[in-house]
Amino acid sequence: MTLPAVLQNLPLPIIGAPLFIISTPKLVIAQCIAGVVGSMPSLNARPAELLDDWLAEITETLAAHNKAHPDKPAAPYAINQIVHKSNDRLDADMALCAKYKVPIVITSLGARTDVNDAVHAWGGVVMHDIINNFFAKKAIEKGADGIIAVAAGAGGHAGVKSPFALIQEIREWFDGPLALSGSIANGGAVAASLAMGADFAYIGSAFIATEEARAADGYKQMIVESSSDDIVYSNLFTGVHGNYLKGSVRAAGMDPEALPESDPSKMNFGSAATKAWKDIWGCGQGISAIKKVVPTAELVARISAEFKQAKARVNAV
Repeated sequence: MTLPAVLQNLPLPIIGAPLFIISTPKLVIAQCIAGVVGSMPSLNARPAELLDDWLAEITETLAAHNKAHPDKPAAPYAINQIVHKSNDRLDADMALCAKYKVPIVITSLGARTDVNDAVHAWGGVVMHDIINNFFAKKAIEKGADGIIAVAAGAGGHAGVKSPFALIQEIREWFDGPLALSGSIANGGAVAASLAMGADFAYIGSAFIATEEARAADGYKQMIVESSSDDIVYSNLFTGVHGNYLKGSVRAAGMDPEALPESDPSKMNFGSAATKAWKDIWGCGQGISAIKKVVPTAELVARISAEFKQAKARVNAV
């Protein structure tokens, strides 16, 4: 298997997951310069016109960095597009991605041939996130270049499949770019992802507790103080099952142990559908590895060192 050029020779086999509300150019740029594929949802730019400025900032800053540091270029960046029908900004946001020739587009909540074709027209690569093998096959059938396997324990909209089962099933038929998401917050988990057959580890929650993340201080501190026991899996807040910090659910006046089920038909990612995400904090199960809020560069350096140590342990067996 040969990876698309934009995904080859990355400093680290890590893609930073797009964090709704939290990821902005500040975090994306810091991730890329640290050697990780940085990403953000296009919907984070509000009002919508702000996306033009943000894409210009990311593109120009990374180009300037690469010119000044030809021996240590930044990793590429990605923009996440929610392709669900409730996203009334998709066409406009895609037009801006075309304007800046965004190198990687991460698509979520529906695979669409027209979106994939549009990205390919400007030379971009599409990675589509899925929660099971059925959706993985649909994504590739509709023209996605790669798959992000969102396994049990991932932050935000997570699946319930073991990463062992999910990667195994996908690799039976697909030899293209494959990233694994789910409770990855240290270098050992990155090494394990590759050992299972993934090309990349997909890390989200760990980046919430960084100085560059646009998250409330209480959110970051709750991650530092929490473990997997402090996560609840529910579809109440968006209509799609996801993992959330129990502390934020309690702060909103609800019992995390007795949350009602939502009607999936109420799923909404339109321009006005953000309030629940501001009050209820998404997070994955791997957060016990997060001990303090640090700069992105420090987090990536720690994971990189652990990754090297993990590979050495395996090679010593």
